[in-house]
Amino acid sequence: MAIIVDLSGRVALVTGGTRGIGEAIADRLAEAGATVVVCGRSSPAVASHEFRPCDVRDPDQVAALVDDVMAAHGRLDVAVNNAGGSPTAAAADASPRFSEAIIRLNLLAPLHVAQAANRVMQEQEGGGSIVNVASVSALRPSPGTAAYGAAKAGLLSLTQTLAVEWAPTVRVNAVSAGLVATADSLEHYGGDEGLARVAATVPNGRFATPADIADAVTFLASPLAAYATGANLVLHGGGEWPAFLRAAQDPG
Repeated sequence: MAIIVDLSGRVALVTGGTRGIGEAIADRLAEAGATVVVCGRSSPAVASHEFRPCDVRDPDQVAALVDDVMAAHGRLDVAVNNAGGSPTAAAADASPRFSEAIIRLNLLAPLHVAQAANRVMQEQEGGGSIVNVASVSALRPSPGTAAYGAAKAGLLSLTQTLAVEWAPTVRVNAVSAGLVATADSLEHYGGDEGLARVAATVPNGRFATPADIADAVTFLASPLAAYATGANLVLHGGGEWPAFLRAAQDPG
């Protein structure tokens, strides 16, 4: 029997869904049959899905966004908290304003979106599913992005708590992404050669693709994951080789 992810008749909202991982998630949800709305602070040059401007750090804008989705489509079945990220900054040098901004984007914004989505999902037939895109930075040291790692760790805790509070009507899960090949990572690691060197440290031998993350999000959003809530699906290609083993094998 074929296993098919069918989201026909469902309405999905993807924050930060106009580029990179967010765009891949939006595309995959649409391929599964969902009507997809994406949001961001600025309009994309080319809109592949319905776009709504929204700064997800502002709870009033988030509430208006969800109201707009409901007015247009009458329901909201899936909310994906994908918007996030952080520039690099040493913890000793990061300003309070910088750290607060990173925490607002990566922890408080997902909470705002989840709260607004839950309010409508609790009242509609079939409930809903919320998927938070987290990071392995929450599960290991995050040098250079301390506030980001801490915020993502908070997001995993939030995922578990909301799953308990909002069950059984609304499921809340997370995907913790490891290294993902995007235009940003290509620049960050110094081009193709740098990317290849870093990929060699991953047991699976490669970075994840945005499609890998999109597949996991789509699974958690779908009826195939009907009994999954409070879960964290870690996609890191096996993680990292332990440093002590590398050191023991180094003849130098």
